[in-house]
Amino acid sequence: MLTPLTHRNLLWSALLAASIALLILLFAGLLAQMRPVSMHDLHLGAGEKLKCVSYAPYHRPGQTPLDPDTRIEREQIAADLAALAEITRCVRLYSVSQGLEHVPELARPLGLQVLLGAWIGYDVSANAAELERAITLANDNADVVRALIVGNEVLLRRERTPAEMQALIRDAKARTQVPVTYADVWEFWTRHDELAAEVDFVTVHILPFWEDEPVDIDHALTHVADIRRQVGIHFGTKPVLIGETGWPSAGRQREQSRPSLVNQARYIREFVHQAQQEGWDYNIIEAIDQPWKRRLEGTVGGHWGLLEAGSLHPKFALAGAVAERESLFGPIGGALLGGLIACLLAATGRRTRCLRVSALTACGAVGGVISVLHWEHAHLAYRDALEWSVLGGMAALAGLLPLVLARWHGEPIPDTASAARSLWRAERMRSKAPSVGLLRGLFLFAAAVAALLLWVDPRYRDFPTWLYLAPALVFGVIGWWRSRITIAERTCAAVIVIGVIARWLSEPANPQAIAWLSCGLALAVPVLALRSHEHQQG
Repeated sequence: MLTPLTHRNLLWSALLAASIALLILLFAGLLAQMRPVSMHDLHLGAGEKLKCVSYAPYHRPGQTPLDPDTRIEREQIAADLAALAEITRCVRLYSVSQGLEHVPELARPLGLQVLLGAWIGYDVSANAAELERAITLANDNADVVRALIVGNEVLLRRERTPAEMQALIRDAKARTQVPVTYADVWEFWTRHDELAAEVDFVTVHILPFWEDEPVDIDHALTHVADIRRQVGIHFGTKPVLIGETGWPSAGRQREQSRPSLVNQARYIREFVHQAQQEGWDYNIIEAIDQPWKRRLEGTVGGHWGLLEAGSLHPKFALAGAVAERESLFGPIGGALLGGLIACLLAATGRRTRCLRVSALTACGAVGGVISVLHWEHAHLAYRDALEWSVLGGMAALAGLLPLVLARWHGEPIPDTASAARSLWRAERMRSKAPSVGLLRGLFLFAAAVAALLLWVDPRYRDFPTWLYLAPALVFGVIGWWRSRITIAERTCAAVIVIGVIARWLSEPANPQAIAWLSCGLALAVPVLALRSHEHQQG
């Protein structure tokens, strides 16, 4: 028969081993990100630049085209275009409102051409006004405006019918002095090739990352070449412009298609090189990161730019090796600080033992690293004050969990309801068991909501692994300890297990899905299995 002390030693040994293993795994991943990756160097000739890039000026805090009152100042657009003139010969616009009507006149002295876009949507009267402005602007700046694009992915969004688009394009061609086209993903062009008779050239979007069956970066250029060849054959002698192509630098992985800075640099370099060889006309999406797009497409939507939002600094060079991460200062500092605080809290409490202090120090170090990595992710992903307060609050609790655990000595963990009552009554307790019990309930509920949402609506949602990894470590070990569990907690755990397994089964080769699966199971399985253990220990 094992004594209570032996049980506690097993507990702290398990926590120490799990913490060290996770710490090694985290730093192995970080070191891999530090490794420079060699790739094709893009050597543009003297004075040669990218053919065209998509430009939207909504890259500063609070700027969004979704707010009809938004208007971008002329001075900002002038500064943006001056920066873009260093890397491209042309910019593509998607609208001519909210200050974008200044682009042609500002582009002229910089030597930039403009693919002028008229935004077409549900509102018929707004469409008419937008198209009228675009036609006038194109005619007044025919020396700068390379073409007028009437609508962008309108058929994909099902906001107008093919017949209605034909009528709009026909009207624009009759009244403008520049070539006219329409832009949509390549599948919708081939499904509605009757539009080809109305346009001067076909503008297709080929985005390997967003395909219904996402394409791995290793096969992305082969995919683009195949689609470009198919489109060229389908439309015969009609000229073709690849109106959008690119790769995101951050966000949710789709099956084997992973957003990353290295993959973005690789895709852009290899695509431009191949486009030069094949003689393709192209436009890269996009010039500058667009934080507002995270509202529509999640984290990944805001990180397709060649330049950083706000600062306009290039995200990567066109030649030389590229690394995902430049420094380990933050994670190392987080590990040292978290470990030190946890060590001090554990060492100054009662029943101080070397094994316990070592386990809690290692757990605190893991919590510190995860807090730093979550902070980095939050800056990329969080979109508003609500997300910063709710998700940031959960992240703060996750970071504090190893420190709360440093004052816990292995006492039975109460269920969430009992823990809440104890804390509400301010009962004097010698341990942090009520706090640990309450935090377990909160994380179970929050993770259940996250797992459910990611299961039923996954396309634009990030895997929240950084948010729940520290709780998964802690409760994946101490969750098997003496505890009382409510039906509500078991229900949340069941939802987590079902949700993470279902998400993983949909994309089993996705490392982010695998990490989320592991995290969810570590957090939830002990709760579901506890009934057979809760009366056997101590």
